[in-house]
Amino acid sequence: MSSIASNEARPASVLADWHSLPPEYAIPERPASPAEAREYCRRLARTHYENFSVASWFLPHQLRQHFFNVYAYCRISDDLGDEVGDPEASLRLLDQWESELDACYAGTPRHPVFVALADTVRRFDIPAQPFRDLLTAFRHDQRVARYPRFDDVIGYCRYSANPVGHLVLYLCGYRDRERQALSDFTCTALQLANFWQDVSADYSKGRIYLPGEDLAVYGVSENDIAEGHNTPAFCQMMGLEVARARDWFRQGLPLAKQVDRSLAVDLELFSRGGQEILDAIERQDHAVLGRRPVISKARKLALVARAALGKLR
Repeated sequence: MSSIASNEARPASVLADWHSLPPEYAIPERPASPAEAREYCRRLARTHYENFSVASWFLPHQLRQHFFNVYAYCRISDDLGDEVGDPEASLRLLDQWESELDACYAGTPRHPVFVALADTVRRFDIPAQPFRDLLTAFRHDQRVARYPRFDDVIGYCRYSANPVGHLVLYLCGYRDRERQALSDFTCTALQLANFWQDVSADYSKGRIYLPGEDLAVYGVSENDIAEGHNTPAFCQMMGLEVARARDWFRQGLPLAKQVDRSLAVDLELFSRGGQEILDAIERQDHAVLGRRPVISKARKLALVARAALGKLR
């Protein structure tokens, strides 16, 4: 049996926190082989998130596996924070996950994600900090559920979204602060678009990312969110939040002209996808409570077609 699945002999106390997650997420006793690890990351990236699978069509072939490895790290890290249902258990799991990150950089990882990732960080000389920053965000979610000011939301995005952009830039050979700053605008905008799309879903997890100061100014109560009341005041407030996200997308646009064409195509695909979410919010008059805005399959296909044409130019 593969070392990836060999958790049966481990003490129940060690595995208890992992019970609500896919069994292959748990850290095995013995390390995966490099081939097993690469296949694990490929499978996770291609089956867990359809948008990533679409985007991966446009990645240079030599980078594809490394993107899979980074994605697998981000995906499981996110699930450790979001899918456990017990904040204390999530914090313990995130600590274990960070210990594996330490082992990855020390050359002694066991989990297949980190076995695969070790090759990526070595080849591209990626520092550990962006990976650690993501864990900071997921720990933050276990302790903080309300954000008084918009600046507090932006501060959260610094850890939850921006490190992903930095990792992508490292994989593509860009290490300068100027490009990272532009990437931060786009990644923050994408995070904001997801927050405004998922207000009801986040509330079901006990979280409100809408700034408290905006709720107060517009006279929107938490009960309105809990009961799904898309009041005129709530919809007007969401208009403000959508406009803010659009402004962050606008500030990140120059990045596409400062990277090679293949990366520029991916940036356009993700950026336009985020703006399509904002368009979907506007099409339903900002009434997002209980009515999650979605991008139609036709619009997704149009985005992919446009990106494909850009690739051919």
